[in-house]
Amino acid sequence: MMIKVGIIGGAGYTAGELIRILLGHPQAEVTFVHSSSHAGQAIAAVHKDLAGDTDLVFSAEYNFSGLDVLFLCMGHGKSVDFMAQQALPAQLKVIDLSHDFRLKRAGNDFIYGLPELNREQIKTAKYIANPGCFATGIQLAILPLAAAGLISDELHVNAITGSTGAGQSPTATSHFSWREGNLSAYKVFTHQHLGEINQSLQQLQPSYQPSLNFIPVRGNHTRGIFATVYTRFSGSLDEAQALYTNYYAAHPFVHVSRENPDLKQVVNTNKCILFLEKHHDKLVIISLTDNLIKGASGQAVQNMNLLFDLPERTGLYLKPVAF
Repeated sequence: MMIKVGIIGGAGYTAGELIRILLGHPQAEVTFVHSSSHAGQAIAAVHKDLAGDTDLVFSAEYNFSGLDVLFLCMGHGKSVDFMAQQALPAQLKVIDLSHDFRLKRAGNDFIYGLPELNREQIKTAKYIANPGCFATGIQLAILPLAAAGLISDELHVNAITGSTGAGQSPTATSHFSWREGNLSAYKVFTHQHLGEINQSLQQLQPSYQPSLNFIPVRGNHTRGIFATVYTRFSGSLDEAQALYTNYYAAHPFVHVSRENPDLKQVVNTNKCILFLEKHHDKLVIISLTDNLIKGASGQAVQNMNLLFDLPERTGLYLKPVAF
């Protein structure tokens, strides 16, 4: 079976990565990519890494006929308007990569699309809200503790993200001359991904009261998130490693490493690498992900695979950039 795919909002970084992955997916066919700002242009003229890979051009119109799944890659706030305005075919599945449907509320029938948390719900969903990039890496560092009911103290998180996390449109804090050789913290304790992280932790550990102290940092690299989490933990390092290894044993993209990892091990992959250390009464968890792949487009394809009963790794055998 070939999965017929449409993409709305095709000009940004996440859409570019999504197209690249889907072009190599053995059971997916991209039938149209919509962009209001680039309609009529060749996709490879905007996403230049796709030169020679596709002859598709950006469409000005939506075409839902015969479509199996629709990816929404629009800016935050636009997906909710799109869903309200469009009469979509009853059988069409939707995967939204924006923030719009991640938080549970009345009338929201999207399933939160973190496979390591909601795999079985995802398989039977119609609509999926793809998690945020910071939220993905941080949750994967904490989920085993919540599942075991072991979050008993404040959680402290420092996470550094690459410049692609800010999107494709240049801003004062994303252009090269400012970002290169520079670091800055932003949205300290107030980042928008806190809501979805706390929601997931309460799903696994209902007694958990939000106590996550998150300091996001703009890094001077292009892609990848390096997150460091620590909290009080009464068990031994061996017990923590067993807890994490068992939790992720059936999840193909999360790897618990015994060696301290580096960011390049995950860049251009759908992997999350976790590394644990115990210092006195504190457990330290290092979590590494690619913000554009496991934090966005790769995870969206992983969710598509689950929706259509394919192995999760289908089309996602991506290789890290070693040098």
